[in-house]
Formats: sequence, structure tokens, C-alpha cells
Amino acid sequence: MVTTVLAVAASAAPAPPPSLAARFSPVAGPAVGFRAHCWITAKMKLHKALGRHGWQVQRKLDIRGDETGGETANTSSVMSDNSIDDKGLLHLGLNNSEADRPVLEEDLVLFDNFNDQPESVPSLCIAVIGATGELARSKVFPALFALYYSGFLPQNVAIFGYSRKTLADEDLRSMIESNLTCRVDHHENCEDKLNEFLKRTYYVDAGHDNKDGMAKLNLRMTQIEGTCAANRIFYLAVPQEALLDVALPLSDIAQTKHGWNRIIIEKPFGFTSLSSQRVTQSLLSRFEEKQIYRIDHLLGKDLIENLTVLRFSNLVFEPLWSRKYIRNVQVVFSEETSTETQGRYFGNYGIIRDIVHSHILQTIALFAMEPPVSLDGEDIRDEKVKVLRSIRKVDIDDVVLGQLKNTCGKVDQYTKSMTPTYLAAAMYIDNARWDGVPFLIKTGMGLMENRAEIRIQFHHVPGNIYRERFGHDIDLDTNELVLRDLPEEAILLKVNNKVPGLGLQLDASELNLLYRDRYDVEVPDSYEHLLLDVLDGDSHLFMRSDELAAAWSVLAPILHEIDQKRVAPELYEAGDKGPINAYYLAAKHGVRWDDGC
Repeated sequence: MVTTVLAVAASAAPAPPPSLAARFSPVAGPAVGFRAHCWITAKMKLHKALGRHGWQVQRKLDIRGDETGGETANTSSVMSDNSIDDKGLLHLGLNNSEADRPVLEEDLVLFDNFNDQPESVPSLCIAVIGATGELARSKVFPALFALYYSGFLPQNVAIFGYSRKTLADEDLRSMIESNLTCRVDHHENCEDKLNEFLKRTYYVDAGHDNKDGMAKLNLRMTQIEGTCAANRIFYLAVPQEALLDVALPLSDIAQTKHGWNRIIIEKPFGFTSLSSQRVTQSLLSRFEEKQIYRIDHLLGKDLIENLTVLRFSNLVFEPLWSRKYIRNVQVVFSEETSTETQGRYFGNYGIIRDIVHSHILQTIALFAMEPPVSLDGEDIRDEKVKVLRSIRKVDIDDVVLGQLKNTCGKVDQYTKSMTPTYLAAAMYIDNARWDGVPFLIKTGMGLMENRAEIRIQFHHVPGNIYRERFGHDIDLDTNELVLRDLPEEAILLKVNNKVPGLGLQLDASELNLLYRDRYDVEVPDSYEHLLLDVLDGDSHLFMRSDELAAAWSVLAPILHEIDQKRVAPELYEAGDKGPINAYYLAAKHGVRWDDGC
């Protein structure tokens, strides 16, 4: 019989007791071991997490015996009505073996209150490799702090910066502090939270050899973790050419043996299909597929997440999502400025490898996929890869390349090459749902406005008796659904409507949902969204290895033909709409671009 170690209160109190000591009765027994200390601490974190996320709780705790048929006793404690899965336990630094074993006398630890937990023992360590780079300083560290401030990271998380510069902990903290800001909509205890976060931030000098550097990182993490189970996330904010130099010694030396390990890799994912395949093979020789998260911050936008929500949770749209009703789909992503493209970016990779390979093709895959079995990341990625494998070989005549004119010093450094800064193309998906529907993509830098949207144009109404009321421009009566992220988040539905008054004059009007009018909240940065997904083990917005290969199978023939035929990009002015040939391409496939860009 398992010894009962929790005393049930004689009468149920309407509010939780002020301290943990009130919940537990002292039990004589052997000294508390460190493993038991870790287990109880993790349980406390579980309670705090349940309360923080607003889950319904009940005062019930099942104390199980061993798997060979031990007895079960029910006592009083604060637990969730929901079952706690393995991922949730690991999220809190608790593994299966520790979660399922019975509570014994020697496990009992008394704290006066939750704040008495030893905060120096983290349940999660996050290492930012390339910590002194622009990406880490301006995006990654601010996103981590935003998650910490909002309560999405464990209270006792530890953050590590890793690079080859000789710095101390305080140097890193001073470097990143200016970029750390609190939410506009809740500034409570901002200064305190900022100081707490900085105190949990440490620096590791990699030196000139990543093997030695990773050994230092592992030692520093181990010292702070102690003997408690802890998970580790490694954000590899390094250039592609340095990826394997960092990832391989990391896999051998810096992974924890007492929890899960996850690595985050930044786009672009390779320069050619062959180089990407070699990198993938090297990574998979050291890591499991489920450990690898290929991040594209553009996929962390609400526009992308809303694709599946809008379609699969609204009966009005799901039946229309096929060639029977949809005439064409336009995916547009443009930026006014080219500040992020300076230096090596366009001189080496260009718009196709960077934006089209990941963001555009992933958007098309999420839009066009069949309903997944569930919202599980693997089920969604299974459907995405089917779409990518179904994309027809793109004809070079259906591709328009563009490049910014060399009009100022800022663009001079990357417009000396033939690398395109603009692409428009027509793609077709050869499956039963989308056969014959053109997917027109357009993306570029230095254009007239920042724009990110998906525009769905529906077929004309068969035998439309009101057609003559629109005059000769048949496109005026085309219904459209627009999902927009930039210039402002919105969902727009273009419908035909009678103009009020005498007579019968028709007009195409927009039913609009502007997020700024409907939702008075600050929109989190896309890095926050994706980092939280990594923490939760949600992989649906990250490219799996087979998705990566399928995307390369679409673009590699195009890149090869461009190189073989020396296809010269059409020059366009900064702030312009882009190459004029993009409009001829759209007309060829029966599509008219919106005039925005």
C-alpha cells in the first residue's frame, strides 16, 4: 500500500490556502533527494502554468502505484480537468518516468509559498547561436523577452548568447537591453520583468573552434540546470555557410540527456537543390526530424494562420474551395524598402531562393491542401507536401524576373549581378481539386508599397442576368475574397450590390473586417508566434525535410534554366509597380492584377 502523504482538509475552503505548507502534513522519513526535489518543483510549475493560462482546475490528484498493479489513492490538490500530455510535462521540465511514478514519503518537500521554489534551477535553456548578429539583437532576443514578459516561458528559464566575440554576461545584457520593450497594452511590472530577464541571460564565448565553444556552452548550461531535468532550444542565427560548422558539434556536445532538444534554422535553406540535400542529410545523421525547426518569420503572420481557420471553420467557404468556384488565386508579397537586402543577401541568394522557396510555396501549400486528419503538425505537413509534389513544372515563359535599377548607393552593392529582386510566375497544381486553376505569384523588393495578401477571384455567375449593368468590363462583377496582412490586416469580400435610389445601377462593394477596428490588441511579432510554437512542439508552420525537397523540385528547374539561358531580369525603378511584363503574364492566364503593386 502506497503511504499517503497528503492530508485532506477536514472542511473544504472556498479559496486556495495561502501556502503550500497548509496543503501538506509533515511526514517523518528519509532526507529528500535532489530528484524528488526536481519532481516536486516541476509539479509546482505545472500548477502555476494551469493558473496562468486560465484552465479550469479541480482539487483532485490521482496518486498512482507502479505499473505492476500498485494501488491508487485520491487526495486533494490543485490539478487540471484536462489530461496532461507528455509534451506538456516536458514543457515544464518533467519527464514521463517522473510524472507517472507514485508520490512517496521521501518526495515530500515543504515550501512556504510558490515563490519559495528555487528559481535558479531552470526547466528550459535557450541558446541563441550568433548572439551578436543583427537578427539575434533585433528580433530573437526581443521575441524571447516578449514571451517571458507575457508568461509563456517558464519562470526560471535561462537564456544564453553564443558567439566568437569576447564579451562578459553584462556586455551581452547591455547590448540587447535597448531592443527589449514591453507590450503596449499591459506595462505592469515592466522594469522588474526586464531586470529578471536580463539576470537570466548569460554569454558564452565560442572562441575559434565550435567544438570547444559547444563544450563551454554545455558546461555553463549544466552548471545552471543542476541535476534537474531540463529541455534545450538552440536558435542557429548564423549564415547558411556556417550552419553545419555549428550544428554538428552542437549535436555531439551540447545536447541535454535529461529532456528534449530542438534546433531552429533560419532561411534560406540552401543555395541549390544538391547543397540543400547535403545539409539535410548531415542534419538528419545527428538529429531526429522532430528536433529540426526551419523557421521563416513571414509564416508567423496572422494571415498565414488564418488560412486554415477561415476555410475549415466556416461552412460558407469550405464548399467553394476548389476549381469549381475559384477562377484564380493571387499571392502577393512586396516591400517598399530594401534595407534588409543589403550586403550578401541578393548578391548570393535572391528573391527565388529566399522568399519564393519558403514563404510563397508554403502559403500556396497551406491554402490548397486537403483537410488534414487533425491539427497535429505532422498531419498538416503531410497534406502540405502533397500539394508541393503536385505543382506542375513551371515553364520559363511563365516567369518574369526583375531587378532594381542601380539608382543609388544603397542598391549598388547587389545590383551588379544578375540576381533577381523580383519574380512573377504562374503555377498550376495538377490534382482533382485545383486542376486548371492558375496560381499567380508576385513578390519583390523596392516596390511602391509594403503588401502581403492572398486574393481569391471566383468564377463569373453563369448566365448572369445583371451582366449588362456592369458595361463591357466583365471583371467588375467578379466576386473576390482578400486575406490581407499588409498594409493593414483585413479580410475583404467583394460582392455585387444595388446602388440605393431609383433605377437599377449595380456596384461592386467590399464587406470588410479591419482588424484595427475589430480587435483592440497589439499584434505580436511573428518571431514570438514561431518561437512559442517551437516551445510547444507545434511544427505545422515549419518545413519538414520532405517539404524542403519538394519545394526545391519546383524551383530547381527554373533556376537551372535561368542560369543556362542567361535570362536577364527586367529593370524597374525603386517605388514602381515592378516589371511591365508581369501584367502581360497575368493577361496570358486570364488574370488581372490588382493595381496596388
